[in-house]
Amino acid sequence: MTKDTIGIDISKDTLDVHRLSTDETAQFPNAPAGLRALRRWIGVKTPDLVVYEATGAYHALLERTCAGALPLVKVNPLQARRFAQARGTRAKTDAVDARALAMMGSALDLVADAPADKNQPALKELQIARLALIKERTRLLNRSKTQSLTLLKRQAKARLEHIKRQLCELEDALLDLARQCLKRARAFDILCSIPGLGQVSAVAILVECPEIGTLTRKQIASLAGLAPMTRQSGQWRGKAFIQGGRKFLRDALYMPALVAARYNPDLRQKYQAMKSDGKPAKVALTALMRKLIELANALVRQDRTWTPKPA
Repeated sequence: MTKDTIGIDISKDTLDVHRLSTDETAQFPNAPAGLRALRRWIGVKTPDLVVYEATGAYHALLERTCAGALPLVKVNPLQARRFAQARGTRAKTDAVDARALAMMGSALDLVADAPADKNQPALKELQIARLALIKERTRLLNRSKTQSLTLLKRQAKARLEHIKRQLCELEDALLDLARQCLKRARAFDILCSIPGLGQVSAVAILVECPEIGTLTRKQIASLAGLAPMTRQSGQWRGKAFIQGGRKFLRDALYMPALVAARYNPDLRQKYQAMKSDGKPAKVALTALMRKLIELANALVRQDRTWTPKPA
């Protein structure tokens, strides 16, 4: 039997909807009133799946309004497009995409995502604002190296001080919000127990990877984009490299990996062994990032803090 799967193509202004079981289509405004109309259109019976693409800020309202009430499944836009192409669909319109999403949910037997914590969107928004301030600080510092006018130097210095205060406020808000959920607060304490992971880095990992502690070792490495992709065909063997995954999660692991290479006894030994084997520093550091996220995932899953390996 065909699953009662609904596909939603989300744009800035509209939601294009397709119901696979009845082949019905509809369009609603991407606004609170539109979402209420969507719920009425769906009816009393809850569908098996509601599939939509990740579209940045445009899908946020749907998630906030319908998480927990509908079995939402967020899919990668590239994978959704590849699925449509594999079925021979070359046209690309909002209505076509909605139908392809509904078919994708049914054909691939997707599983509904676990509802996110109510504070997760706020944490993500604060994290994005923090990253924007860090980029602005970097630009100002780079520009100040070439400035010669006293006025520009004074303005840059004042702006840097302002950014410093704003960063402190954002980080305090992130830490406070992260501790409001008991489960997340426990995961935060576990991550902070790992040498190399500070409080800000721990919060960044929890924001970028709320699934931590529920995945296998290979799944968490793939999610972070730190699992090497093997490339081979017949007798040809290509060089494996990492790709895909969540970029901001990798960014959050970079500095902790650098610190762990010096101060985490277990990971320092791993790093030095790889360097001794002739591995480039960048490759060894990437391996350390993978070890770090796998360790964090395992500790959160086991609900225990880090302890050094016995000698």
